Order: sequence, then structure tokens, then C-alpha cells
Amino acid sequence: MNIGAKIKQLRQELGLTQEELADRAELSKSFISQLERDLTSPSIATLMDILECLGTDLKTFFADEQEEKIVFGQQDIYDTKDLERGTVIAWLIPNAQKNEMEPILLELSPGGATVLDNPHAGEEFGYVLSGSVQIELGNKTHKAKKGESFYFRPEAPHRIRNASKQPARILWISTPPSF
Repeated sequence: MNIGAKIKQLRQELGLTQEELADRAELSKSFISQLERDLTSPSIATLMDILECLGTDLKTFFADEQEEKIVFGQQDIYDTKDLERGTVIAWLIPNAQKNEMEPILLELSPGGATVLDNPHAGEEFGYVLSGSVQIELGNKTHKAKKGESFYFRPEAPHRIRNASKQPARILWISTPPSF
């Protein structure tokens, strides 16, 4: 880890000059300059003082930064099949429950339907990739076919049903995660 570069990055993120950081940490501007260029090393006590001025601590500063995964492939998908209900749910993003939204690929056999879901906070969005579906929301039913999308706030019991004789595939995104 390049301590100097990380200190400089934190300082700049806070919009501080080297002089302002030096004043807050009761150090000289030249020391901060040398530290950021890795020409000198601080004592643990001095580093702790600098990090406190930057709004962090030793543990956070030295925590291993894991690069966030951006692209997911077939190997990341986890799916469950419910032959009785005629559904296959494929979680497209691993551990999406920890995120603010949860995208799934839903496949419905002819006559298949998701479990009736109770009202909850959040939003639901779907895009019909193939076939057609019925969105049951409370006591109303809405139809969507290939190339159409649906969006609703799940304030009533709801589910997706395939009333056609052809399989249906839907990209379905829920926020917060609920699948």
C-alpha cells in the first residue's frame, strides 16, 4: 500500500490543502508534502492524528480494498426450479439481497405462477422477454406481452402468472430485494 498516495487522496476528497491538513494535525506543511510523496514515514501516533483529521482510523485506512465486481456471467447465476409452480428463478447477481435492487430472470411454464407475495415497501419492475404474462395486483389483473414492461408499487398481494400456452421469460427487478 502506498500510504502517502492514500493520505493525499483522502485529503483531496475532503477539499483540504496540505497546509490545512498540517494545521489540523499540528504538523508542518513540508512534512505533509514529504509524506504524500513517500519521502518520509510517520510514526503510528502521527499517522493516527493525521487519519483522525481525515475522518478515518487505522483499521479503515489499512482495510483491504476489494475491487467491486461489475460484470457477471453465467457462472455467477444461481437458479431454483419449482416444477409444481412451473417456475425457474435465476438470480443474475450473486448476493443481490445486500444491494438496493435485485434483478432476476423469471421463466414461467404455461400455467405457471409465482408465489402470491404479500404487500411490502418498494417497487417492482419487469420486462417481458418472451411470451406473455398476467400481473395480478390486488383484485386487478394486467397483461403484458413480449417487448412490454410493467412497474408497480407492491401495496397489495401480487404475483405473475403465465395464462398462455407458450413459456414466458421476464427480467424482473425488485427493490428492496424480496426474492
